[in-house]
Amino acid sequence: MPTVVLMDASLSMTRPVSLEGSEDFQRKNLAVHGLTMLFEHMATNYKLEFTSLVAFSSLWELLVPFTRDYNTLQEALSNLEDYDKTCLEAALQGVSNIMQQEWGSACPCQVVLVTDGSLGIGRGSLRHSLQTLKQRADDKKFPLPYPFPSKLFIMCIANAEELQETDAMDNLEQLISLNGGEGQIFTMEGPLCLKSVQSMFGKLIDQAYSPFHAVLHCGNLSSDVQVFPRPEPMLMDEEVDPIPKTVQTDMEIVGFIEIADIASPPVISRHLVLPIAVNKEVDEVGTGNADDIDEESSANQMAGKSPNFCVLLHGSLKVEGMVALVQLGPEWYGMLYSQADSKKKSNLMMSLFEPGPEPLPWLGKMAQLGPTSDAVENPYGEDDSKSPFPLQPKTKRSYAQNVTVWIKASGLQTDVQKILRNARKLPEKTQTFYKELNRLRKAALAFGFWELLKGVADLLERECTLLPDSAHPDAAFQLSHAAQQLRLASTGDSQQAAYDHNITPLHTDFSGGGERM
Repeated sequence: MPTVVLMDASLSMTRPVSLEGSEDFQRKNLAVHGLTMLFEHMATNYKLEFTSLVAFSSLWELLVPFTRDYNTLQEALSNLEDYDKTCLEAALQGVSNIMQQEWGSACPCQVVLVTDGSLGIGRGSLRHSLQTLKQRADDKKFPLPYPFPSKLFIMCIANAEELQETDAMDNLEQLISLNGGEGQIFTMEGPLCLKSVQSMFGKLIDQAYSPFHAVLHCGNLSSDVQVFPRPEPMLMDEEVDPIPKTVQTDMEIVGFIEIADIASPPVISRHLVLPIAVNKEVDEVGTGNADDIDEESSANQMAGKSPNFCVLLHGSLKVEGMVALVQLGPEWYGMLYSQADSKKKSNLMMSLFEPGPEPLPWLGKMAQLGPTSDAVENPYGEDDSKSPFPLQPKTKRSYAQNVTVWIKASGLQTDVQKILRNARKLPEKTQTFYKELNRLRKAALAFGFWELLKGVADLLERECTLLPDSAHPDAAFQLSHAAQQLRLASTGDSQQAAYDHNITPLHTDFSGGGERM
C-alpha cells in the first residue's frame, strides 16, 4: 500500500538539541536522520512500496510525488527548508487530495506524520481544529477520517513527558481516534539523541514495514516467498470473543481448480507473491557499500539460475488456466493465480477469502473438496464438457423464489389492472384470473395489507354491475364469488384468511356441472 510521509517544516522543528560535539543540531536533523533510516530500509526490504514526501507548516507542499526512487526522496529531505507556524489540518487535507488524485478512494494508505508535537497557535492550530469539529459546515469538515482506508503513524521528535506537560498528547490521541483507531503514536525514550530516534523509527519499521516471509508448500515441493503487501490480521465481527486471525508463515496448497469454477470470488485483499533466495541475508537497516551491492547482484544472478517451485507454479497456472487453493491458517483459505500486467509480463498473485470453512458457497466446504480421481465418475465428463459447480443449495434461496414485491405504487397498480383485465374476459380466462387473484391475496396477507383486499373486492363487485347484457352468465357468478372470498380474508378471522388457502373457481351449471350458487 502507498505511504505518504508528512514532514513538519515549521519553525518549532528548528529548536536546538544538545548533543555532544554538535552545537547547531536541531530537532529537524533528528527527524531527517530517522526518515533516512526508514527510506534506506524500504529501499532494501520494501522495494515495491510507493512513497510520497509532503512538507507542511501553515501551508503544505508536495516535494516528491509517489515514487520507488528513494534517492530522490532522500535528496528532497536533505534540501528541506524552514517555514512558519504549524497547521496540521491543512496538511492532512493535502494528504487526502494527493491520495484520491493518484489512487482513488479504495486503495489503503499509510501516513507517517513526523512532528515535534507542537500543535500551532491560534486559528489553524490542531487545538482550534479539534475544538470546532462539531461547529463546521458540510463543505469544511475535518479531513479525518479519510474516505479511503488508512493508518496514521505519528512520529514525535519529543519524549512522552514533554508532550504530557501540555495537552499535545491528548490532541494527537484524538487524531488517531478520528481515524477509526487505526494508527499509533511513537515517542522518543530518554534524551533527544540519534540513538533514541533510531529506536523510535525501528519500532515503526517492525510494525508497518517489515517484509512478510513465508514458505509455500505443495506436497514434497516448497519455496520461500515474500508476500507483498504484508497481510493484515482479520477480526471476525460475528464472534463473541473475537480473536485476530493471522496468515501463517507455512502456507499449504491443498488443490487446484479451474478458473471457470471459482469464477470471480469476493476477496478481502490481494497480494504479490515473490520467490526469494533460500540463504540470502537481508540487511535490515543500512546504506551498504559498493562491495555489498556487488555481492547482492551476484547472489541475484545465481538465484535466477536455480530451480524454484514458485516459478514452476506460476508458469503452470498461467498455461493450464487454473488457480491453486491455499490454506493460510485454521479454516482460512485463499487462492494463487497468474495475473497479467501486460502482454508479456505477468505476476503470481494471492487473494485472501473471508475466514471460515465455506468462503465460497458455490464450492461447498473447502475441507470436503477432493481430487477427481476419487470420484466414481469424472465430474467434468470424459471430454470436460460439464462441471460439478456450482453446488445447488439444500434450501431454496429467498431471492430465487417468485415473491411479489411492491416497491413503487406503479407495481401494485399493474397487478390490480391485470386482475381486472382477466375479469372482463371471463369465463375464458378463469384459471388466469384466479392465479393472479391468489398471488395478490397472499402478498396482501403477508404484508398485513387488509385494505387492499377490501378495495379489490369493491372493484370486482363494480365490474360485476358493469357487465354487458351479452356477457356470459358465469362471469357474474365468478366475480361475486371472488369478491366474497376477499372480504372474508380481509377480516382475518375466518378459515379463508389462512395464508395457504387458495380461492378456487366456483362450480356452476354454466361452467360444466356442480352446484349452483
